[in-house]
Amino acid sequence: MLDIKQLRQDPDAVAAALKKKGYDFDVALFQQLDTRRKQADVESQELLAQRKQASKQIGELVKAGMSVDDAKAKVNETLASIEDSLESLKQQAKAANDALDELLMAVPNVPAEEVPEGADEDANVEISRWGEPATFDFEVKDHVDVGSDIGGLDFDTASKITGSRFAVMRGGIARLHRALTQFMLNTHTGEHGYQEVYVPYIVNSDSLRGTGQLPKFEEDLFRLGGDAEYYLIPTAEVPVTNIMRDSIIEASELGEGIKFVAHTPCFRSEAGSYGRDTRGMIRQHQFEKVELVQFVRPEQSDTALETLTGHAEAILQQLELPYRKVLLCGGDLGFSSRKTYDLEVWLPAQNTYREISSCSNFGDFQARRMLARWRNPETGKPELLHTLNGSGLAVGRTLVAILENYQQADGSVTIPVALQPYMGGTTSLSAGDLG
Repeated sequence: MLDIKQLRQDPDAVAAALKKKGYDFDVALFQQLDTRRKQADVESQELLAQRKQASKQIGELVKAGMSVDDAKAKVNETLASIEDSLESLKQQAKAANDALDELLMAVPNVPAEEVPEGADEDANVEISRWGEPATFDFEVKDHVDVGSDIGGLDFDTASKITGSRFAVMRGGIARLHRALTQFMLNTHTGEHGYQEVYVPYIVNSDSLRGTGQLPKFEEDLFRLGGDAEYYLIPTAEVPVTNIMRDSIIEASELGEGIKFVAHTPCFRSEAGSYGRDTRGMIRQHQFEKVELVQFVRPEQSDTALETLTGHAEAILQQLELPYRKVLLCGGDLGFSSRKTYDLEVWLPAQNTYREISSCSNFGDFQARRMLARWRNPETGKPELLHTLNGSGLAVGRTLVAILENYQQADGSVTIPVALQPYMGGTTSLSAGDLG
């Protein structure tokens, strides 16, 4: 949520900045709702003062010759009228506040100044590349065919069990998927200083509002039945970031930043992607990620984004997977993000780079929605934290990249050196490897 003080001071500047995201902020509506709320508050204060003054009038009326009972009756009549007016104003103020909250909860974060202009991914700016895509002296297969030849990647059975956009993995491919998860977690905890956390895979609506998925993106979520507003998590970002909701962290605990890493399944309806990436594991309803989340002081978040992105890059580099780093333009930037880098891994069967990690700085946008704060020792007052997160990495897409980039002419797949200890020393997967 944006800072309402900033909106009041210069709403036109905020509206101009939001246009970079393709969002038209209704300044007139904001000012109308804010004025209505302020007016209700002012009138309420005036009536409270009148009520206080009326309570003192009994003695004055008695001194003027009115009987005590008549004086009380007259004052009570006045007080009753004031109470009726106060109740009406209270309802008006609540309605204005609710309408204002509804408006602000739907307004995206303001992009950072350095975010490039642009309407969609075609305007994203490439920052760097790492590694050279391999050349093959045989016809390259995509991960679906490679996995089918090995025998451990089965979409037909998954479709029978559930439906489209699911996968069943067996044998060596299932072990490789698990090995990737363990490798990522061990690297981030052992080399990058993250604390591993285990979190619920089901969250309430307050958690989703805190990170920005609600109210605007409910159609992308899987909501559970029943009276409770429970949802399957779309990403570990939601439960992990909400660890700090309604909290005030002391400076001594915050230190140079709090860093969490979590491995979870993720569940997405993919409501807006009908017909896209219907083949294989690129876009699934259920997939797994290793998620990186950081909480830092405001002045640290720009540097923290570079560091966090570097942690995700380190996984790709150790797996020797070619990738590129791009800075998202305003039109491709997420709702809650002020700046995002995407890491895109090379997929030879598609002859292009595809997103495998998205690393974002949210500034104080999520923290304001969650009331996630730290106590500044210089002032002794609570201040909003800055939050960041990124995939380190999406496990399924990393598996896809390995199957395609490490495929051999005989149909086998070489195991990256970094993963071999997690595979019991196995150096390759071959057809029929279902052990």
